[in-house]
Amino acid sequence: MLTSGDERVVLETRQHGIVLVRAFARSFFLVACGAGLFAVGWPWTSAAAGLFVVAALLALVAVWHWERTKIVVTTEKLFVVRGTLRRRAAAVRLDRVGTMELEQTLLGRMLGYGTLLAGELELAYVPAPRELYAVVDRVAA
Repeated sequence: MLTSGDERVVLETRQHGIVLVRAFARSFFLVACGAGLFAVGWPWTSAAAGLFVVAALLALVAVWHWERTKIVVTTEKLFVVRGTLRRRAAAVRLDRVGTMELEQTLLGRMLGYGTLLAGELELAYVPAPRELYAVVDRVAA
């Protein structure tokens, strides 16, 4: 996404780990169901093994998506890049950002994540959103 020779990366981060909670909760639920089926015994043990595999795949896919999503601030742009085989990027030029908004729920304030709205770009589950806001504001000025 770097477009000029003068452009350099100022900050690169991932979304907060809270994005993994829902997928992990589903996986743990499937593991608990599988453990219950496994405890019942034959013929339910094969169904239990299938639930264990599905739970592991759900967790693996969630971590993979989280790891492959980057939030990047350069000297010219703020953008988010997603994907592995098919990379998608959404960007906003810092000189066109205009107003920025920072949203944090009570849980977000306690755990250190929030949503940054910069122009038309919405970055959800940003770790340390106040610091990201300050970096974007400083670089844009």
